[in-house]
Amino acid sequence: MSVGPGLIGLGPEEWQAVLLSLKVAAVATLASLPPGLAVAWLLARRRFPGRALLDGVVHLPLILPPVVTGYLLLLAFGRRGVFGAALAEAGIVFAFRWTGAALACAVMGFPLMVRAMRLSLEAVDRRLEQAAGSLGAPPLMVFLTVTLPLSLPGCLAGAVLAFAKAMGEFGATITFVSNIPGETQTLPSAIYTLTQVPGGEGAALSLTLVSVALSITALLVSEALAARAGRRLEAE
Repeated sequence: MSVGPGLIGLGPEEWQAVLLSLKVAAVATLASLPPGLAVAWLLARRRFPGRALLDGVVHLPLILPPVVTGYLLLLAFGRRGVFGAALAEAGIVFAFRWTGAALACAVMGFPLMVRAMRLSLEAVDRRLEQAAGSLGAPPLMVFLTVTLPLSLPGCLAGAVLAFAKAMGEFGATITFVSNIPGETQTLPSAIYTLTQVPGGEGAALSLTLVSVALSITALLVSEALAARAGRRLEAE
């Protein structure tokens, strides 16, 4: 990895890691939104056999060591994994690819997204949904026009939390897809590599500052979106 000077002390390889992290985090967050919302709705609104088990599986990445999660992903989606072998024959490869990094980040951020969405859905007044249903609106229309808009601030907060988690994910990612510059070397991996290279401390510090700035920006954007959604709901 380059340790030469660049903008704020970073070289091309370091900026490549920053851009790859943004790409991986964005893909992981967007891919998690539909299943995250569906699981959050199930846990918030339905009682069914196995609900506690589903809740536990969803939150498992929060309590497992990230390296264990990464290893389980490797066993499942590696080229010779349970699902990876069949996917590889279809041309879909996750192991040691940036797509695998996105998968690992999505898995690690999924519990945070689901929890925020679930709490927001549980806070919606069920009487409003019942009123819409009594007027003849089908369940899907009630969800799209009543439930989702009222829970939007929490859903946005969950998405931003998942994005921030993806930006900082290290253990599961490096175990599943390794640390390949230009392919799987994300921001945390680049910082780790620079701390092992003589003379890389300056670039590592610069990347750390970039990471802090991106995290603060994500939080500010989350607050702004949530506040805007809240004002819109109050106006309606």
